[in-house]
Amino acid sequence: MSQAHAPVLHDEVIAALAIKPKGYYVDGTYGRGGHARSILAALDQDGRLIVMDRDPQAIADARAKLGADERVIVIHDDYANLYARIAALDLLEGIDGVLLDLGVSSPQLDDAARGFSFQHNGPLDMRMNPQQGQSAADWLRHADEAEIARVLWEYGEERHSRRIARKLVEVRQSRAIEDTATLAALIAGVVPRPKNNRHAATRSFQAIRIHVNQELAQLQQFLETVLDILKIGGRLLVISFHSLEDRLVKRFIRAQSTPPKLPRGLPLRDSELKSVIRLKAIGKAIQAGASELSNNPRARSAVLRVAERAA
Repeated sequence: MSQAHAPVLHDEVIAALAIKPKGYYVDGTYGRGGHARSILAALDQDGRLIVMDRDPQAIADARAKLGADERVIVIHDDYANLYARIAALDLLEGIDGVLLDLGVSSPQLDDAARGFSFQHNGPLDMRMNPQQGQSAADWLRHADEAEIARVLWEYGEERHSRRIARKLVEVRQSRAIEDTATLAALIAGVVPRPKNNRHAATRSFQAIRIHVNQELAQLQQFLETVLDILKIGGRLLVISFHSLEDRLVKRFIRAQSTPPKLPRGLPLRDSELKSVIRLKAIGKAIQAGASELSNNPRARSAVLRVAERAA
């Protein structure tokens, strides 16, 4: 187990948050608290840290490690519901920084019982919150061939999605697909081994996990409300591990930081155009350096984007 694993892009995150000692901050994906503990260490007695996670194990960790600190508010919920949670605390437009570290955490990957990885056999679950929704096994039991192929293609960019879907539907007629080893073996049996030496099931496992947890829909819901949570000057930080997630964040920042295209000749002042810009990007996308990658290969696909609320 690697529950003490260092959080991805830790130093870059803390620098980009530009933490104010009396500020109010949100870690919307607590995981095992690597980022959260460093944020808290930079706050004084008037500062506040709100930590959220939908994983019950992560929340248990947060309560055990930080729950006694009066500066910390621990919330068991999905970050997509952050607006309602911040509104209930009467803190809308009162947050100095929000951090999301998307994807699956190292403890989730390393725990075979969670079913996120094929490295060790376990039940085919894949839910961030095992208490809600349907498991990957349940979904594979009922989804039709076309839906399985669509999910593998859209969320995993799996070129052999139809072939895999056909095989899974064929096999489930005679036996249930209920563990990670079975699923990985079935996929590997019909897909050529990738040239990069990754397991043939890597893309499919990622796609099924994203679908089961509705990860893109959750991120979209969050982005639609985050500007009503941040103060002017407050910062938004998102670490993504998938191109579709990063694309959503990149397009959101661009849309909120670019004046609308208007017909030429309209009598508008520059100040009026600037007033519709609600966000500005801070620097370019940040990726892990060679030193971090040598210690944590899982950081290779991490992309950090930073933006600041402008109006």
